[in-house]
Amino acid sequence: MQTVRYILFFLFIGCSTMNSWAQKEVRSSKMAQPQSSLHKVYLDSANSYKQSDIKRSIDYITNSIAVLGKQADKKSLSESLVALGEVYQYHKQYDLAITNYKDALEAHKSTRTTLLLGEAYILNKQFSEAEKELQPLLKIEGLKPNQKVSLNENLGDAYRGLGLIDKAVAFYEEGLIVAKKNQISPKVADLNSKIADTYAQDDKLVEAGAYYNSSLQLTEGLEPKRAVQEKEKVADFYNQKSQYGAEIELRKKSLNELKTLPKGRTTKKEARGDFDSITSQRINYKIANAYIAQDKYDEAIPYLKESIEEAGSENDLVVQKDATRKLSEVFEYKGDYPKAFETYRNYVSLVDSLYVQKEQEISRAARFNREIASKQNRISGLEQERELSQSKYDLAVTGQQLIQESNKRQKWIIYSLIFGMILLGLAAFFFYRSNQQQKLANNLLALKSLRSQMNPHFIFNALNSVNNYIAKSDERSANRFLSEFSTLMRSVLENSEEDFIPLTKELELLELYVKLEHSRFPDKFSYELNVDKGLDVSAFEIPPMLLQPYIENAIWHGLRYKDEKGLLKIDVKPKGATSLEITITDNGIGRKKSSQLKTQNQKKQKSKGMGNIKKRIAILNDMYKNKVDVAISDLTKEGSGTKVVFVLRKD
Repeated sequence: MQTVRYILFFLFIGCSTMNSWAQKEVRSSKMAQPQSSLHKVYLDSANSYKQSDIKRSIDYITNSIAVLGKQADKKSLSESLVALGEVYQYHKQYDLAITNYKDALEAHKSTRTTLLLGEAYILNKQFSEAEKELQPLLKIEGLKPNQKVSLNENLGDAYRGLGLIDKAVAFYEEGLIVAKKNQISPKVADLNSKIADTYAQDDKLVEAGAYYNSSLQLTEGLEPKRAVQEKEKVADFYNQKSQYGAEIELRKKSLNELKTLPKGRTTKKEARGDFDSITSQRINYKIANAYIAQDKYDEAIPYLKESIEEAGSENDLVVQKDATRKLSEVFEYKGDYPKAFETYRNYVSLVDSLYVQKEQEISRAARFNREIASKQNRISGLEQERELSQSKYDLAVTGQQLIQESNKRQKWIIYSLIFGMILLGLAAFFFYRSNQQQKLANNLLALKSLRSQMNPHFIFNALNSVNNYIAKSDERSANRFLSEFSTLMRSVLENSEEDFIPLTKELELLELYVKLEHSRFPDKFSYELNVDKGLDVSAFEIPPMLLQPYIENAIWHGLRYKDEKGLLKIDVKPKGATSLEITITDNGIGRKKSSQLKTQNQKKQKSKGMGNIKKRIAILNDMYKNKVDVAISDLTKEGSGTKVVFVLRKD
């Protein structure tokens, strides 16, 4: 991102004559000391707002650059850019942080900035770049102890990310030696914990357990929040080893300690460790899961209820949803189907609330994007004004030189024109790139919004089917249907954030969906799912739940109204070397007759649903270069039946 360069361009557009330049340079030299003090004040203000108000913090950093003037001190400029990078890093905008750290290093080289850049690369999962940036620091003599510890820790993180376990452990242990020698207690605990994480990643559970025990003891003397954080990490390790008793005991300790902590803003280190994700509702949910893993359902129920209640008071819909779903499953395991059904209805309601919340978040993000786009357009306008002023200045200077030296005049005109063309080219490039980024952001927001608009028609009809089974005292059918329906909905929710999923997974979901529909209308239709044996289905990906609406239309609006038993066919076959064709056919009553049978409200709902599918395909094809084609036609010339053909291409 070129934000800082735009700021610097804007700061210098007010120059008009050679005399004014000279006067400004004299004034700048006289005011050097006050400007330096003001620069520090602005940076201190930026740091104070870094956690609470990102916009205000960036404004103060902008002012700190402005007071430096045209002849900016490179070290001071680097300090401002580092501060800007730290703001973006705190708010997890790692790409922007990396850009500003690089600019800071160009202005002034420093070990601290290099360490920060390496850390940002690691947080952005660019482990190879982090290793290349940090390795040269190993040759520098005279590093401070805390810098040596950070260097070894960051290199350990980089090699761990690259899967080089032995190298990662070696650097962590080297950092541990330095930390112990210089009594840097927090880092001793952190490095023990990271060594344990690395061994656990390599399935060396005995070694990992030893270091986790050590890290638990070391964190007891540190901040209470850090101690809770480590307990939760070790509890996760016990869960991995299926040591549920030890896990439950440790999580109960975490729960008790967490309740004694005052609620307030977390520190920078806590934020990096995602301490805010450690909440009492999450711990209660994990304790319940540990009991469920041991088939201790009665012990799990109180913790699930406590998790649901606390999540509700904290407006944590994600945990509340998961805990409600798990409670429904526990009641189902215990054979208490009325409670399971009632709890599952609460779960469905929470899913709907979560969808509403996500839509609101998308709306806020879109509004914020528009604000950023407006600011970028304003910066582009200011840049064009600056270019115009600069061109006028160049022409004025050239006019004065024409009187004295014609040769110099010609050269100056040529250089000015080249410079102006370069500036215009750069402005056009940045404007084009900004528009492309905005278009991509808008597409992603629109795609998420369309994915979140799931038609509840099938959900409520399926629940009515369960209710009918229960009313008929057919508990076995109700249990089977509810279990299969729960599996389908869980898979749909898990895939809801993905643009594409493997075709094999989509076909499994479709087969489960058709099976559920067939169990509801066994006399109305039979179905076939045919996949060409010579086709490598695993090589293709498809947008999740793209085919389901067409199959639902075939069943509900075509086959359901047919007098005799109909047939639904789904055929998957290759089409060329890099494409496949998915054909959905039904011999139902046809689109025209189905439309005549529908109410105005049904027609409106179908139109909206099909419209969303078309928009989704259009956005995906725009983002992924025409990956999906769809065509709908009547199966026969008389208008009966429907045929839907999808063409899916590889990347």
